[in-house]
Amino acid sequence: MGSKVATVARTLAALLCLLAIGTRAAAATAVAQVTANGVKPLLLTKLQDLDLGSVTLGPGVWSNAIISLSQAGVLSCANANITCTGAASVASYNVQGSKQNTVHISVPDVTLVNQSDSTQTLTLVTDAPASLVLANSGFPGSDFSIGGAVTINSTTAAGTYVGTFNVTVDY
Repeated sequence: MGSKVATVARTLAALLCLLAIGTRAAAATAVAQVTANGVKPLLLTKLQDLDLGSVTLGPGVWSNAIISLSQAGVLSCANANITCTGAASVASYNVQGSKQNTVHISVPDVTLVNQSDSTQTLTLVTDAPASLVLANSGFPGSDFSIGGAVTINSTTAAGTYVGTFNVTVDY
């Protein structure tokens, strides 16, 4: 009988251990909101190249004459040492994506190389919007323009200066 009591005692002890292990501490629950925003991929299309027109350099020794074309297409050639002629035009682009999303625009400055003498360069400091909010989804998208400015002096070599710039758009 002593062994039956011992067996029952061990069984009760094991059951008590299982009950102690199986009990939980008080649980807590919190609710979190989940959000996902689906957007259309951006589509960027070049509509027109940038052209500063023609610049005639005046005589003498001078420096820091700035030719600039604003995003709005306003040409500034306000220096007595230079004369600007020809049709100037801003670079223009169209971007399509998801309505009411902000598109960030990045356009680095550009090195322009003289096509008659590749050792001669100018730097075009670009003038582009930092961002825009898309007015619609997909077509027709939103247009934006890019202008820029170059600084020349009396020793700037004659010739056509050409360069390219990468326009990057991102949500």
